[in-house]
Amino acid sequence: MLPAAGPSPAQTCGAVLVTAVLLQSVCVAVTFLYFTNELKQLRDTYSKSGVACLTGEEMGNFLQNLDLTEGEDREADPCWQVKWHLGKLIKKMMARSYEENISAVNGDRALTLSHTDGQPPATRIAAHLTGNSNRRSSLSPRIDSLPRRGNGQKISNWESSRKGHSFLYNVELRNGELVIPQTGFYYIYSQTYFRFRENENEDSGLLAQIRNPKQLVQYVYKLTNYPEPILLMKSARTSCWSKKAEYGLYSIYQGGVFQLKREDRIFVSVSNGDIVDMDKEASFFGAFMIS
Repeated sequence: MLPAAGPSPAQTCGAVLVTAVLLQSVCVAVTFLYFTNELKQLRDTYSKSGVACLTGEEMGNFLQNLDLTEGEDREADPCWQVKWHLGKLIKKMMARSYEENISAVNGDRALTLSHTDGQPPATRIAAHLTGNSNRRSSLSPRIDSLPRRGNGQKISNWESSRKGHSFLYNVELRNGELVIPQTGFYYIYSQTYFRFRENENEDSGLLAQIRNPKQLVQYVYKLTNYPEPILLMKSARTSCWSKKAEYGLYSIYQGGVFQLKREDRIFVSVSNGDIVDMDKEASFFGAFMIS
């Protein structure tokens, strides 16, 4: 009889291979379970230490010494970095809130001071007066006979009833004078229109006098508590009309910025009132507050 044959080499090799795969699978499973458990423990530890970053030291002391705690050893500390970023955010929010509160307090204080000084709150202050076609009623008598009126003839009857382009905003008009309601800087302007036209019915002596060279002057005055009016602006030109001309036209414009006080009054005076044409588009006077 023949002896029993043993396992073939192929079977032996297959058995070794299966055993190796099983061992490797077991090792991988054990390693996975080990590292999963370690990661869980690390995560729990880090979470607790992250909370401890905010509870281990009083934030008030940390914020006060925020700029003094910087250093290379601190920058490498994750706990310090959490506190540093949180402290910067808190300081930024506190500074913004402080600025907003200060702005609101300053606004209320300025409003209170303006009422205390007896001045109204900032509002639109402007006036534009146009000429009145009734020339004879627009000019005052010669200035020489009136005190506190300067040179020339004051234009006393401006059109201010919102006809045409005229208007008054928070400004009062008294006898041709604009009354300033609030202290500040104002732009004042004025234009006067001089027009001469020959009339056959005019006296020859008056015509000769008018045709002679004349200095046409426009004055802008300010009235205060001072006894005499204060001249703010003056503009002039010399006219000489030819005898062959049917009529002559001249206009004088001037404007400037002046500091005026409350209750000051401004007005316009002109020379040669006999030839002033109070056309509403050509002769006008106004002012408005700029600051």
